[in-house]
Amino acid sequence: MHNDEQRPMWSIGTVARKTGLPVKVIRHWSDLGVVPPAGRTTAGYRCYDAAAVARLQLARTLRDLGMGLGEIRAALDREDGLAEVAAAHVEALEAQIRRLRTHQAVLRTVTHRTTREGLALMTRTAHMSPDERRALIHHFLTETLDDLDVPHFREGLLAAGADLPENPADDQIEAWLELGELIAGGELQPAMRRMAQYAADHGPGEDDPAAAEEMRRLTDTWTAHVREAIDAGTAPDSPAADPVVAEIVAAWLPSRANTDPTVTTDGAEARGLLLEQLTAASEPAVERFWQLLCVLGGRPAPPSLARAGDWLTTALRANPTPGARATQLEALYREDSDPWPSGVLDACARVQSTVAALIRDTRPTDFDSPTPCGDWTVRDLLDHLVWENILWGGLAQGTPPTSGHTDDHLGSDHAAAFETAANEALTAFRQPGMLTRTFGPAPGRRLVEQLVIELLVHGWDLAAALGRNRDLLPDLARAALPVVREIYGDLPRTAGGSFGPPQPVPDDAPALDHLAGYLGREPRPTRSDRH
Repeated sequence: MHNDEQRPMWSIGTVARKTGLPVKVIRHWSDLGVVPPAGRTTAGYRCYDAAAVARLQLARTLRDLGMGLGEIRAALDREDGLAEVAAAHVEALEAQIRRLRTHQAVLRTVTHRTTREGLALMTRTAHMSPDERRALIHHFLTETLDDLDVPHFREGLLAAGADLPENPADDQIEAWLELGELIAGGELQPAMRRMAQYAADHGPGEDDPAAAEEMRRLTDTWTAHVREAIDAGTAPDSPAADPVVAEIVAAWLPSRANTDPTVTTDGAEARGLLLEQLTAASEPAVERFWQLLCVLGGRPAPPSLARAGDWLTTALRANPTPGARATQLEALYREDSDPWPSGVLDACARVQSTVAALIRDTRPTDFDSPTPCGDWTVRDLLDHLVWENILWGGLAQGTPPTSGHTDDHLGSDHAAAFETAANEALTAFRQPGMLTRTFGPAPGRRLVEQLVIELLVHGWDLAAALGRNRDLLPDLARAALPVVREIYGDLPRTAGGSFGPPQPVPDDAPALDHLAGYLGREPRPTRSDRH
């Protein structure tokens, strides 16, 4: 149809077909004034011209972009404001896209790595604006730090932020989800409070870049000493750890980390104060919090100090004064009776033979299985069993290994590797006079005894890992328990120590279960126990 000026005019049905919009929608929008009709027919029906159709198509586009009808009408009535309105909606759309990407990233990863509480927290924060997320972190820190005088601690945390980047990498998604778990888990807040409380009590005041640099150098020094000791296989609760502690204390004493000017020499006061500082700083939840913030910020995460810190705190507890552990063992070693049923050499031969049989029954398919020894697999345990024979046999020969602790000692035949090392150790132990010859403060008999205890306990570990009968050599296990209590009873049962806290064992359990339980293992029934 045409009007008097011969402009093309279309009925509402024709316009619906041209635009793909339902007639009801066009009529509704017309009633609201979003797209007024260009005129009416003589019968009173609405009709629309090309300008109205164009306005209708633009309105549809703006609606699809998320604008409300009121905003659409205002924008179309003010053509000069259309660009401004569109720009605002572009910004809103970009924010929405970022949120959707965050949701997509969370859902893609959540199936294999987060708790319900962590997911709930991250989902809530994913819907927040950056300002709202910063306010959440600020509230968390305010509640945690409360009235403590730690401005730089507080400002550093606030500056670090905890936001997921616009286009997160996989490791940042993982960090985002883990951060939710950490906050939701309840451990972070009290841990951060304890660390901040220590900082407020011992180091309030202005930030000092020189002091911070000195602390970094000191940290590098002590961690280097500890890493070297760990690589050499030095147990932190042994006398061999004492010289390492002495070197670290010597570096710490003249530094500003030593907050007591009256403490100037290595001794109980120095080691006690250093232990107190390390314990206050040893908050795994806070350390992990900082690492996750680094990942989220695209910065390299600092290496964890947990393992080195566990080693040094254990060494300080086991060696509270210079030479303390060595003196304790020296007094113990004056007792030269042999508690083993048929003598320590016979005990060694029997336990080597028993463990060798277990090792021969171990298949390569068992190598990746877990063991009661922390993070060790069966293969790690086998390697350690070979190393123990090499170590104590070398000491008996007068040629203790100075390296090789971390080498692969199994080769292609794990059973042959153990039997070769065990035979060489036993041959060294059977040298004339070896049992009474002194090795430092210890008589040779004690070297053999150490290997017997190691093989008994780790033999139990291997039997448990393989699901075999753990009731090995009950007479030797009964003889070993009082010896172990005497030697190791005063050692700290810490994360870095050789043994965990003693575990409860039923009275009627096998003798070796009692020995393993005393040294921190958790005896559990195996298939062979139930048959």
